[in-house]
Amino acid sequence: MFIETKIEIFPLHEVFTISRGSKTETTVVTVTLKDGDHVGRGECGPNPRYNETPESVVEEIEVIVKDIHRGLDRLNLQNVFPPGAARNAIDCAFWDLESKRLNKPAWQIAGLKKPVPIQTAYTLSVDTPAALTKAAQLNSSRPLLKIKLNGSGDTDRIRAVKRGAPNARIIVDANESWSSYNFFDLAEELASLGVEMIEQPLADGSDNILAEQPHPLPICADESCSDKNSLKELVNKYDMINIKLDKAGGLTESLETMALAKVLGFKVMVGCMVGTSLAMAPACLVAQNANIVDLDGSMLLAKDRQHSLGIRDSHILPYSSDLWG
Repeated sequence: MFIETKIEIFPLHEVFTISRGSKTETTVVTVTLKDGDHVGRGECGPNPRYNETPESVVEEIEVIVKDIHRGLDRLNLQNVFPPGAARNAIDCAFWDLESKRLNKPAWQIAGLKKPVPIQTAYTLSVDTPAALTKAAQLNSSRPLLKIKLNGSGDTDRIRAVKRGAPNARIIVDANESWSSYNFFDLAEELASLGVEMIEQPLADGSDNILAEQPHPLPICADESCSDKNSLKELVNKYDMINIKLDKAGGLTESLETMALAKVLGFKVMVGCMVGTSLAMAPACLVAQNANIVDLDGSMLLAKDRQHSLGIRDSHILPYSSDLWG
C-alpha cells in the first residue's frame, strides 16, 4: 500500500467572510492511496478553529504512513487516529479504494440506499445589508439560503436578504459570535423574521444557557458537535447537530454519528468546509438522511476538480465513480 499527500489551493469566485475572517481561496489536503492497480482519493479542509493548518495535517498523516504500509485498514484507523481533518482524508481515501477494489459503489459497501439528488442550502457570507440585498437578488431562485452572521447588525442583514429574496427559506450561522446576555431576544427577533434555524450562536463551552428555556427557533450545534462522543452533552441544549466529515474524522464516523443522533432525537444537518467536489461526494452519502443539507462548498469555487458534482436547481446530483466511491 502506497500513500501520498498533497496540499492544493483552489481560488473562490468571490470573497467569503464569516465572523472569524475572510478568504479568497481555500487550501485542502488530498490523500491518495495506491494498492496495485487500484487508487483511492480523499480530501479534507484543515480548520484553524481547531488549530489545523495544511502543514499540520500533512504532519499528522506522515505519523501513520508506516502503519498504512504495514496494512492498517479503514476500520482500525478509527481506533488509532483521532477525529479531525487528517483522518477524514485518509478515511475517505480508504472508502474510495475499497470501492475500486470491489468494483462496487461506496453506498452499497456502507449498506445505504442508492443516492438521489439532494437539495442544498447556498451560503451568503457576512456583508453589509446593501450588499446582501444584491447577493440575495442574484440568488433569489434558490429555495434555501444560509446567511453568515457576526454578532453585530445581524437582524438588519436578515431583513436585507428578505428584501432581495422574499420567497427563499432562510437559515443562519453565527459561528459562535453571539453573547448569552441577549441571545433569546435576538433569537425571537430572527424567528419573527421567518428564520428557520440558527447554527452555533454561542461559543462552545459557553452554551449551557441554551438548556434553560424553550428555544424560539431550532438551534443547531456545529462547533459544539464533533463526533458521536460529543452528542450526549448536547441533549436539551440543541435541537439539531451539524455533521461535518472534517470534524468527525471521515465518512465512517459520520455515519455512526448520524445513527446515534437519530436515536437521541436530534435533527441533523450535514455541512462542509469550503472544498472541492471530492470532499462533497462522501458527505452526500451522509446527507441522504439529513433534515438540512449544506454542501455548497464546491459551488463557491472559481474552478472545481474534474468530474465535479452536477448541480441542478439547487440539487446536488449523485456523483460519478470517476470522482469518488
